[in-house]
This record gives sequence, structure tokens and C-alpha cells, in this order.
Amino acid sequence: MNRNTRLTKTFIGTMTLAAIAGTAYASLGSHTLHPAFALAVLALAAATSRMKIKLPGIDGNMSVNLPFLLMAVVNLSALEAVLIACVSTIVQCWPKAGGKSKPEQMLFNVSMMAFATCMANMIWNAGWLGKAAWASEPLMLASATAAFFVGQTAPVAGIIKLAEGAAMRRVWLSIVQLSFPYYVLSAGMTSMVNLVSHHFGWQAALVVFPVMYGIYHSYRLYFGRTTEALPTKSLSRAAGAGT
Repeated sequence: MNRNTRLTKTFIGTMTLAAIAGTAYASLGSHTLHPAFALAVLALAAATSRMKIKLPGIDGNMSVNLPFLLMAVVNLSALEAVLIACVSTIVQCWPKAGGKSKPEQMLFNVSMMAFATCMANMIWNAGWLGKAAWASEPLMLASATAAFFVGQTAPVAGIIKLAEGAAMRRVWLSIVQLSFPYYVLSAGMTSMVNLVSHHFGWQAALVVFPVMYGIYHSYRLYFGRTTEALPTKSLSRAAGAGT
């Protein structure tokens, strides 16, 4: 086993422990469970997790399930949100018929998504932050989305650095350039669903599905053309919602 392999395995183990610790800590402040809403969001997140887009220049993909993961973060308990993130990630990474399963890759992706979800949930539910004079629901959502973004993209850039020897800063900036607009869009959609859900309940989340289906096809067409014009760099095969 070479040094890079040992470091990669150590990083995956550390990511797993961080996810477990983060879930346990975030769950201490969890509010009441919402089974109907959680099941609806889980079904939508799992369905859209299979809508994967190949990112140009990076050996990875992006699913369009992020709005539903953010809805889970801001509307459900930490345990429900983490469960939804983990299940949808497993569905996303599950190999196609005849494909080969990669347990270490699956473990890393699930741990990374659980960790990012915990970070976002803790920011959203931070009492000291909510009491700040400048705090408002849009800013709280933006902060939670930023935490989710960093909690997801930084570990991916780290594992690519260890596995491939690529410069972490360059990899992270590449991921940011490709996925940042998608995070902004997802945060905006989550905000709109939260606004109307006070009147229509969890059913408001159903409206987002056809929108994300349309975005999936638009992104696939655009990135497909871009991929044809750019050489693919074998940076990683990690498959999270943002990479």
C-alpha cells in the first residue's frame, strides 16, 4: 500500500467519524419529527439523485437533488435531514445493472453528505445566529447553504488531492466554478417553497420536481457540449450532489 492510498483511507475514516460526531451533536437540538414531509422529500431527493450530469473537466457528476436536501435541512430534524441525504446519496452512487460497486467511494460520499447536512442544519438552528440583529430567514438560509457548500466541496477537493495528487485549491475552484450557480438556484427554490408551504404544506415540494427535471435536461445539454470541447482530467470519481 503506497503513501497516497494510506492517506486516502485515513481521510475517508476521518470523514466517517466526523459525520457520525456531527450527526450526534446536531441531533441533540433536533425538533419534532415530520414523517409525512420527510417521506415526501426523501422520495423526491432519491428520484432526482439519479438525474446525474457529467461535469466537464472533472471525472465526476452532479445530481439535481440539492433543493430537496436543503428543504430537509430547514424544515426537518437533523436525523431526518441526514437520513434523507444519506439515502439519496446511496441511490445516486448505486451502480447501474452490470456495474461494479465501490464500497470505499460509497462510504466517503455518504459520510461527506451527512457531514455537510449536519453543518447546514447546525447553522440553520443556531440560536445565537437567529438572535442577531441582522438575521432574517433569507440570510439564515444563505448561511446554511454556504455551510452545505463548503462541507460538501472541501472534502471532495481534499480526497482528490490525496488520491490524484492534484492541487487542492485548483480542484476546489473548478468545483466552485461549475456548481456555485446551482447552489444559488437551489437556495432560491428552497426559499420559495418555504414561503408557500405555510399555506399548502409539504405538497409545495412537489412543484419543484418538474422544475429540476427541466434543469437537469438543460444542464446535461450544456455540459455535454462543453465536455466535447474540453479534455477530461481524471481528478476523481466521487459522486456527491455537487461533484
